[in-house]
Amino acid sequence: MFNGRKVIDIHGHMSTPPHFRAYAYNLISLRSPAGGVEMPEEALQGALKRHLGVMDERNIDLQFISPRPVAMMHWEQPHLVAHWTEVTNDVIAQSCKLYPDRWVGIAQLPQNKEIATSNCVAELERTVKDYGFIGALVNPDPGGDRQTPGVHTEYWYPLYEKAQELDTPLIIHPSQSRDPRITVIPHNYQLNNVVEEWIAQQIYLHSDVFKTFPKLKVVICHCGGALNRFLVNDQTHSGPEHKWRDNLFFDTCAYDRGVLGAAIQQKGVSQMLFGTEAPGSGGAKRQDTGRPGDDLVPVIDSLEFLSDDDKKNIFHDNPRRVFGRLKVD
Repeated sequence: MFNGRKVIDIHGHMSTPPHFRAYAYNLISLRSPAGGVEMPEEALQGALKRHLGVMDERNIDLQFISPRPVAMMHWEQPHLVAHWTEVTNDVIAQSCKLYPDRWVGIAQLPQNKEIATSNCVAELERTVKDYGFIGALVNPDPGGDRQTPGVHTEYWYPLYEKAQELDTPLIIHPSQSRDPRITVIPHNYQLNNVVEEWIAQQIYLHSDVFKTFPKLKVVICHCGGALNRFLVNDQTHSGPEHKWRDNLFFDTCAYDRGVLGAAIQQKGVSQMLFGTEAPGSGGAKRQDTGRPGDDLVPVIDSLEFLSDDDKKNIFHDNPRRVFGRLKVD
């Protein structure tokens, strides 16, 4: 809780026992999708309780959980991606059902650069109507090779149309990269996050996506990938604000205090939604406090330029405003 209001974290990923990863490995190796993963509740509970412990330590009351982006398999053959997507969403739904007061679901979509995004519509609708999911994760480069059409093109329109109809925001979160230049960099998917999120942000700022889909809401992870080095009033590089303020949002999942503070000031409090990705890649200890990097409530609370109302908006009100299907006090 923060000042009596629930802290809502929009950027979480599913936690699973080894059974889930073993199923994924067998799917890739045998290339024979059939049935679903055998997930003993006791094993799943073990993974979920560890996850809940991390949330409790970081003062997170409610978290949106989505697939692990690096495991979405969007670069695989379409029939494997479709099966794996359903299995993943079923397990997310199972987790949310076990702890409905702590988690809500964000869907994986069966994306593949060779197939129109109309392929994603049925699964988005299934997860919303059958499981009560409130949004979906979108990979702007499902092939990992930067050959997918930009997020402003008609390639994406079937998905945008359905998301607008269902009032389900789309959360932009890239996955793996197959760029041979960056193989020397450990965990280079993190570099791909920066690049693809920044490209997506710039395309949304400078295109007519939100004119075509005026009720579509898009959230870009990790503060939009990168900071803007240009002046805000330089519309050549920042984009006219009236074109995106009602539609484009960002989460606070950046662990460096200076970067996070600058991102909030650049984007504006009204566009920022609390997100941590905990448990995830932010577990390194802060040198000043000894606390994990993804313990972001005290970091945001310490930003002097934010008022109490600003913090309340980031932690609680903005997530509720953007995610219309969210049911929380």
